[in-house]
Amino acid sequence: MAAFRRLASIVNRLNVWSAPRNEPCGAQTTTGGRTQRCLAVGMCLATGGAVAFYLYNDMYSQRCRKRMGYSFSGRDLLPVLTAVEAQQKTRPFDFEEGDVYMSSHEQRFRLFSSVEYEGQLYMTPQNFIESVTMSEPRNKKPWMSLTKQELEKTLVDTPAVWQGTSKLFRNLRERGIIAYTEYLFLLCILTKPHAGFKIAFNMFDADGNQMVDKREFLVLQEIFRKKNEKKGRKGDVEKSAQLSMQLYGYQVAPINSRAEEGMMIDTTLLVHFFGKKGKAELTFDDFYRFMDNLQTEVLEIEFLTYSKGMTTISEEDFARILLRYTNVENISSYLDNVRQSIPDEKGITFDEFRSFFQFLNNLEDFAIAMQMYNFASRSIGQDEFGRAVYVATGLKLTRHLVHTIFKIFDVDHDDQLSYKEFIGIMKDRLHRGGRGYKTAERFTSFKSCMKKELAGSR
Repeated sequence: MAAFRRLASIVNRLNVWSAPRNEPCGAQTTTGGRTQRCLAVGMCLATGGAVAFYLYNDMYSQRCRKRMGYSFSGRDLLPVLTAVEAQQKTRPFDFEEGDVYMSSHEQRFRLFSSVEYEGQLYMTPQNFIESVTMSEPRNKKPWMSLTKQELEKTLVDTPAVWQGTSKLFRNLRERGIIAYTEYLFLLCILTKPHAGFKIAFNMFDADGNQMVDKREFLVLQEIFRKKNEKKGRKGDVEKSAQLSMQLYGYQVAPINSRAEEGMMIDTTLLVHFFGKKGKAELTFDDFYRFMDNLQTEVLEIEFLTYSKGMTTISEEDFARILLRYTNVENISSYLDNVRQSIPDEKGITFDEFRSFFQFLNNLEDFAIAMQMYNFASRSIGQDEFGRAVYVATGLKLTRHLVHTIFKIFDVDHDDQLSYKEFIGIMKDRLHRGGRGYKTAERFTSFKSCMKKELAGSR
């Protein structure tokens, strides 16, 4: 229709229809009007034919595309519809297998992330929860590209840190963004014992004033970027640079001034910790509460998935949860152990469930205690196991919980525990699909944990 309107405008300016009917086309006049009118008539015919051909081709193409399963139409190619161009930008180019090397954490972050802003990928709070409780995204879609205004709107509902609860991520759902470096930080929190929370806080508190400001917290991102630059990547150079862009963004220089800090992209964690203006400071009490709430929230989600609204989960479901994200190939044999050894289901409460995973966060200390029994050539029964847990972690596991653990891993049915097998499997479970820590190494500082998470499976 726009073509017809432009054609009518041209014809009107040339006064095609104002010529006397008895004047032959091509006759000479003082103004040359006849020539113009003849030229206009020719343009009408040519343009009309072109429009008719376009419409026919469009309708024919639509029928063909429908038969082939495509949903777009010829109108999508018109330059006036800029929304199509924006849609195509919502998915940065992906990588073929072998194009560029990625660690297990990088692969998982890209798999679960759903938002892109200025070329950098982000998770939403919902994406993060799914990444640590599910093997695959619930509903994988192309990355959604945000404008600056959309990003600011996304962060409006982020509460202050003193308002945080163990439902923070579930309440925010899609209203927020989490950068890759923050994703690694959150993974470390999930595997950190409560005794290590102070170490984590002191890592950020550079000036030792028992408060962490935004600039001190942002040092974390710089550590990750420098670590990434040093190790380099194998594969296509251009795609390696693209991957680094997707994970770390444009900012690669240290933050030395407030002006440079203002150029940083605010995320859910930054707004939660330091407020919308970035002027608030984080106390240890607030930091401790955030870490404890995050651990609790993830455990609640896993527990509720199996409890179906009840106050307990079955011993068999407890075994299923323990063996998720591990390298165990024949899980059914472990489940059979539980069915045969615990025929009368009593159930595992959330308090028992949580205490076990708090124990897992102290697994390295527990391993040392277990080695002492091994060196003394003493068998490890349920009493010895419970005592080792208490000595290493200060946690008292219930007798029923210890009994259930033994029945899961007692493959020889001799009421004894193979602590090497148990610890090996639980290390995999602790890191939720990421790389297990090397047995010969023991990392006690938060900095070591962060570097380990960054290194991934390299």
